[in-house]
Amino acid sequence: MIGAGILSGLFSAGVLAVITRALHARGAPIAIVAAFFVLVAGKIAASAGSQLLLVRFSQGSILELSLSLCSRILDSPLRLIERRGAAAILTVLTDDVSSVTWAVQCLPQLATNGAVVIGCGAYLAWLSFSMFLSAAGATLLGALVYTVLHRRAIRVIQAARDARASLFEHFRTVTSGTKELLMHRHRRAELVEVEIRGAADAYRTSNLAAVKGYTLAGAWIQTLYHGLIGLLLFVSPLLTHPSVEQLTGYVFALLYMMAPLWDIISAVPALARGEVAFQRIEEIGMTEDLLQQRHAVAGTDCKRPQTGASIEMSGVLFQYETANPAHEFTLGPIDFHIRSGELVFVVGGNGSGKTTFLKLLAGLYVPSAGFIALDGNRITPATLEWYREHFSVVFADCFVFGKLLGLGPASPELDAATHQYLRLLEIEHKVNVHGGVLTTTDLSQGQRRRLALVTAYLEDRPFYVFDEWAADQDPAYKEVFYTKLLPELRARGKGVIVITHDDRYFHLGDRIMKLADGRVAARSNEDETAGVERAIHSVG
Repeated sequence: MIGAGILSGLFSAGVLAVITRALHARGAPIAIVAAFFVLVAGKIAASAGSQLLLVRFSQGSILELSLSLCSRILDSPLRLIERRGAAAILTVLTDDVSSVTWAVQCLPQLATNGAVVIGCGAYLAWLSFSMFLSAAGATLLGALVYTVLHRRAIRVIQAARDARASLFEHFRTVTSGTKELLMHRHRRAELVEVEIRGAADAYRTSNLAAVKGYTLAGAWIQTLYHGLIGLLLFVSPLLTHPSVEQLTGYVFALLYMMAPLWDIISAVPALARGEVAFQRIEEIGMTEDLLQQRHAVAGTDCKRPQTGASIEMSGVLFQYETANPAHEFTLGPIDFHIRSGELVFVVGGNGSGKTTFLKLLAGLYVPSAGFIALDGNRITPATLEWYREHFSVVFADCFVFGKLLGLGPASPELDAATHQYLRLLEIEHKVNVHGGVLTTTDLSQGQRRRLALVTAYLEDRPFYVFDEWAADQDPAYKEVFYTKLLPELRARGKGVIVITHDDRYFHLGDRIMKLADGRVAARSNEDETAGVERAIHSVG
């Protein structure tokens, strides 16, 4: 694509040389006529080819860049994604991908115009080398000043991009906190008039400053350019006494170069924004080694054990990295094990580390120390994704997809199995399924958790993890969950881990582990003579 653009530019420079030659030739030699039409045809063909390639390439680049970035984000460690933040990632996927694409679309025209300028420069050097050196010196001076102004504008563009990310964060607040904002007029007014207006004003101010910088740089180039033409017309004849052909050729070539040169200058802001956007895409941290891990996982034996599977956590420790070391939270060290057919309750107060333990157990977090083993095989970064395939997890803030993704092609058998679980979980009157697509996900929090459990049933994995699943269920169905659904999973040979506060059902579990301040505060099992409830409540 760029090659076609360069070829088009060189043909354009050739057309200029032929026109200038024809102006000073007596008559119209056949060679000049033939050269003119050949060069014009080549210019048109190369330009059209470059534009066609541009459309194909730019659309393909948008697709591939978006898919590649989504894959890298989803292949990244959860902790890295959490540190980056949803707003930053959303800005990358929207604004930054678009900015890079716009920059890519500038390349063919930039190549064409660059070739025109270079070709005209070569023609000027052929006409008069001494005059060319003078023009080159003036061009170098202009380029140096333009570079200084460009660097200043780049810093402003970076500030504008960061202000845009801050604005996206406030937009997420508007959509996520609508109910809370509607309930408090002063909070709503402060968010709009102070926070959003402040971020939007910072974004506007940065963009205006960048435009002013590039406008000043463009004005400088135009001043220098027209000054150079003035020197050639009025000063050069007094000093070097160029021929009429040389002087006409120089002025004509400089005027011919003006449009391509201005197009190059106009493309610089888009290229600068693309450069900043590409830096932000790289800074998001989705690096090449993650793709190498994917290839390693692709060669891993991913057969899931159906019976006799066991998980062991030995000396597992995890520490959150924060700007203030005094506020760092550490979980562990923890020793834990579970086998297929066991039901384990994990309990503890808010902030005790239950959710962090869940993410470590399910392979979403990587331990800072210690190890996790599946059937005696230690989990490594290369086998982490394979390890996660052993778990079906219903998170406290679970997300329900509108389509049964990843469960195979849509079929009557899949719909029938889904209907069976919808009836089991008593939400068939709210949700239906056709061709693997759910009729709705607009449900209450408790109903969404039931729908998430339907998906977990369909996955049929060896281990099930529930994070406060029963918290939003009515008392009658809470009873069903603990006395029917969990025992059925255990009877099917599933290892079940339940994070809960419902102590009246603790006697149904095989073991109980209580966490406090990131450490195991108590353990209990069915073989102890003391009651489970007394063992738990005696701690602290």
